[in-house]
Amino acid sequence: QVQLVESGGGLVQAGGSLRLSCAASGSTVSIVFMRWYRQAPGKQRELVAAITSGSGRNYADSVKGRFTMSRDNAKNTVYLQMNSLKQEDTAVYYCYMRTAQAPFDYWGQGTQVTVSS
Repeated sequence: QVQLVESGGGLVQAGGSLRLSCAASGSTVSIVFMRWYRQAPGKQRELVAAITSGSGRNYADSVKGRFTMSRDNAKNTVYLQMNSLKQEDTAVYYCYMRTAQAPFDYWGQGTQVTVSS
């Protein structure tokens, strides 16, 4: 089994920055891709950022130019650097991993990000 553990969330003022981390541990698996999602109260979970198997990056339009996703393969960790945070970025952020082996889908427990005015 694989576990994803997120950290780095918290309370920050608008315009500030946070860096989220997602560390994978447990069984050795082939990672197809990893993503960051977020879910704000009363809203559906949405894709924020993704790293493809070819190391490309994709971002939601709402975070382009402000958020950067990166990874450290040696540490089995992905990061989400969030700059110029806005109140509308307030949400629970989830790390997601797709693997080549069943059960294929893994989610982190979520980390709360709250941006105040």
